[in-house]
Amino acid sequence: MGWTETARREHDRSGLRYASDCTDEEWAVVRPLLRRTSRVGRPRKHKARTLWDAIQYIASTGCQWAQLPKDFPPFTTVQYHFLSTAEQKQASGAE
Repeated sequence: MGWTETARREHDRSGLRYASDCTDEEWAVVRPLLRRTSRVGRPRKHKARTLWDAIQYIASTGCQWAQLPKDFPPFTTVQYHFLSTAEQKQASGAE
């Protein structure tokens, strides 16, 4: 079964910066699953969506953390948020 014109429109990612970036509809699903900003400590410098897009870029391309393009936050920041989210999910028993 080939691609129909309707399916092509629904899955078109040409308007995104990278093919791995999430659409608004995808972000509406992902956002509630991510960790909330803490009330204590420094305010977050980077938006959660930008961090998520960077994590998705790493996952889809398989590039090394240090090879993350410069228009994403620093790889150490992305790596920290990835690991802290994974640890939080592991501690809560979520898979």
